[in-house]
Amino acid sequence: MMVRSALLNVMMGAARKAARSLVRDYGEVEHLQVSMKGPADFVSSADIRCEKTLRAELKKARPGFGFLLEEGGEIAGDDKSHRWIIDPIDGTTNFLHGIPNFCISIGLERDGEMVAGVVYQPLGDEMFHAEKGAGAFLNERRLRVSARRKMEECVFTTGIPFHGRPGHQTFLKELTAVMGQVAGIRRFGSAALDLAYVAAGRCDGYWEAGIKPWDIAAGIVLVKEAGGYVSDYDGGAAMLETGELVAANDHLHQPLLKLLRSARG
Repeated sequence: MMVRSALLNVMMGAARKAARSLVRDYGEVEHLQVSMKGPADFVSSADIRCEKTLRAELKKARPGFGFLLEEGGEIAGDDKSHRWIIDPIDGTTNFLHGIPNFCISIGLERDGEMVAGVVYQPLGDEMFHAEKGAGAFLNERRLRVSARRKMEECVFTTGIPFHGRPGHQTFLKELTAVMGQVAGIRRFGSAALDLAYVAAGRCDGYWEAGIKPWDIAAGIVLVKEAGGYVSDYDGGAAMLETGELVAANDHLHQPLLKLLRSARG
């Protein structure tokens, strides 16, 4: 029988509690689609509500830990070794449009290394969780990355730079390079879920640049603990600093990196 640490239980409990308001708000946001103004303000308040619950639950359990929050920014804790990295709604644009592909992401950093992660997709009640050295799981089922070795059989996920962000032309070069080698590319709109899907073997790999630490913190642990490889575009471990991430199994990681480097010239 799987035994989870107290820390992981705290993270999963916080995600479940915060998800209650998120699911209610999601139901409302679908109705708000008919208004002229649209639900943007409503979604930002849903973000803040969810983040507030997460912060309160985690602080109650571990009062000294610091926070890096999408909405609330960085909050130092008395314990300088530990920091929660949180995205209350990863996939906000999906949420905004009533598309049910979004999640809560909670990562725990210890002395600069990601050591635990929870990605919770509340509508499907899919709780992806992992802790360093203890494996990755979806609810109670152990996860492993896919075993595919041939690029032409693989499906990769990515994110597309959105309006107002740089990098569109570079991304198109990357997309062209990868598309010519693989079975398919998907853009689901949530980096945290993309990484959870790589960990679960649903997708064979993922790449993206220009992403924030809270998008990928939990997913990094999931992929590693499911037997996958994660790196920045240089093959190093500075994903949170560079905002670049490439994830795949041990057979596909280097070929995918090589393709991306060639696309960037």
